[in-house]
Amino acid sequence: MGLLEGKTALVTGAARGIGKAIAITFAKEGANVAFTDLQLDANTEATENEIRAFGVKAKAFASNAAVFNEADQLINSVMEEFGRIDILVNNAGITRDNLLMRMTEQDWDLVINVNLKSIFNMTKAVQRVMLKQKSGSIINMSSVVGIEGNAGQSNYSASKAGLIGFTKSIAQELGSRNIRVNAVAPGFIATAMTDKLPEDVRKSWVQLIPLRREGQAEDVANVCLFLASDLSSYVTAQVVSVCGGMHS
Repeated sequence: MGLLEGKTALVTGAARGIGKAIAITFAKEGANVAFTDLQLDANTEATENEIRAFGVKAKAFASNAAVFNEADQLINSVMEEFGRIDILVNNAGITRDNLLMRMTEQDWDLVINVNLKSIFNMTKAVQRVMLKQKSGSIINMSSVVGIEGNAGQSNYSASKAGLIGFTKSIAQELGSRNIRVNAVAPGFIATAMTDKLPEDVRKSWVQLIPLRREGQAEDVANVCLFLASDLSSYVTAQVVSVCGGMHS
């Protein structure tokens, strides 16, 4: 369909999992794709080649979005390579789950820095590009856990809830310049991380989902495609749950 024809997307943490599915979905719709991982390796090279197979430009960048200066340098590098940035997907994130009584200060700080401060870093850096273009779509990856909370994930929940507040605030700041900012809140999505869970745990989670199945990375990617494209030109400051009805 070419929904993103002629546009350039930057997706953080896209060498695998949900980020990779987003990058490939965007490429299928005609977008040139820049993406990041902490380091360049055989995995990032393979993802790069998969994206290029759709006839678009693709380049991987080694970058840690949680470091302010690296985020700024990344935007400069992408602009030098692609000339514009129409879409930013802030996807990079980590978990360090534990009950509060056992959670260390290091685990709290690490999750907040990677999951929340990185959004500030990347959005602040990209806004100067989008303000000059007078257009753009920023998509922040939250979680249903950021809406409802979850025992043993207070750091992760706090980071994803903070991301929602940030999204709504920046949408108000940038809306008059035709820059849209939205959040996506995935539920139980099948990834390499969930594959490590015991089968009985996975089945118990699925029973809590009205659609009675795990979500796929492509389910999240398709919602991101909608938010990245002109189909959602009047949608901003929203949180879209992709959870099979788990959160309602």
